[in-house]
Amino acid sequence: MNFRDLSEPQILALAISAEEEDGRIYADFAEALRGEFPATAGLFAAMAEEESGHRHRLIELYRQKFGEHIPLLRREDVRGFYTRGARPLALGIRPERARAEAARMEIQSRNFYQQAARLARDASVRQLLGDLAAEEGKHEALAEGINARQAAEGQIAQEHDSARRSFVLQIVQPGLAGLMDGSVSTLAPLFAAAFATNNTAETFRVGLAASVGAGISMGFAEALSDDGKISGRGTPLLRGTVCGLMTTLGGIGHTLPYLIGNFHTATVLAIAVVLIELAAISWIRWRYMDTSPLAATTQVAVGGALVFAAGWLIGST
Repeated sequence: MNFRDLSEPQILALAISAEEEDGRIYADFAEALRGEFPATAGLFAAMAEEESGHRHRLIELYRQKFGEHIPLLRREDVRGFYTRGARPLALGIRPERARAEAARMEIQSRNFYQQAARLARDASVRQLLGDLAAEEGKHEALAEGINARQAAEGQIAQEHDSARRSFVLQIVQPGLAGLMDGSVSTLAPLFAAAFATNNTAETFRVGLAASVGAGISMGFAEALSDDGKISGRGTPLLRGTVCGLMTTLGGIGHTLPYLIGNFHTATVLAIAVVLIELAAISWIRWRYMDTSPLAATTQVAVGGALVFAAGWLIGST
């Protein structure tokens, strides 16, 4: 059915189901964020209560006007009506994404009530729909007020620190471990093959095999090392995927130059890529691991030089 063709009972029934769904989404957000981000969880709990209040007011008016039976009418049943699309997964959602999703939901709800109020002919129905449109518009101000109070109390700053720790534990650490392993451990077999054969095609095959094999190995090792329940390091699947992909990327970077036919050009380019990789590792350790730039660069450079030397000596023997 078309939205413009809805009767007043259908408009109220649609509003009731929409408010119920939005309240559940906000409650899901609150529950998912409660452990690490209690301030934002409190915001969504308050918004869920607001939606519940709206639903009760709509139900009360419906009973007064049209009786006890409320037909099930959902967003997807109405052509031209907004839909939520795929409901955002509450599990693992970040506060900023949840806030952005809530802002979008409130705008859509306000627009719905404004349009529905124009269709309603009954004065009491039109008044309630208009009031709800105004209240949906005030939710953003309510959220800003709660955020300001929480920021003044230091709760938002604590959430930012918690979010940064989670990002480091769940993404940066496994990614860095993978990048270091892929960039450093594959140097020995790659350059051993290069100096032993002077053949770029064979060297590329060895580097590709070493990179992919190391990525698979590191991915499984990271995923199986910790279930993340106590350490807070995130799900094994996420960590294993990040670690495995970064390991493969670290090895592929200095392997790709050997697609070039000229051995000396490929080797010089591969060494340049290695230097870039080591610089990236040093920057990440300085940026996220509180390691001084000099210490980070020295440690990574020494490790890379030792592995490169091993590969050169083995390949030249």
